[in-house]
Amino acid sequence: MERIFFKSKIHRARVTDADLNYEGSLSIDPELMKAADILPYERVDVVNLHTGDRLTTYAIKGKPGSGEIGLNGGTARLGQVGDLVIIITYAHIPENEIDTHKVKVVLVDDQNRIKSIHEDAIK
Repeated sequence: MERIFFKSKIHRARVTDADLNYEGSLSIDPELMKAADILPYERVDVVNLHTGDRLTTYAIKGKPGSGEIGLNGGTARLGQVGDLVIIITYAHIPENEIDTHKVKVVLVDDQNRIKSIHEDAIK
């Protein structure tokens, strides 16, 4: 049996762009993606701390070193530039690997630059 666990998050990132006419997805600075172990086209949940909205989409690479967090396509209707969001990923973990699974949390500043990264064990 597998269970679904939190894998990683980028905590309190600031939305830098909202483009309704783009094909959809969430643009993320690749440096933030790497820090949070998020791959291109990986499913992500986005929690908007300003509106309370929660959405599911997929990540794409934004401009490296830019701090970009861009709501694209329909997701642009659920937030605006300046909103704070939490970007979350999950993983299916087999029962025999739960004890060794670690979650990763990336904290950013007001410009979406990495302040700190920490990992926590489930058990």
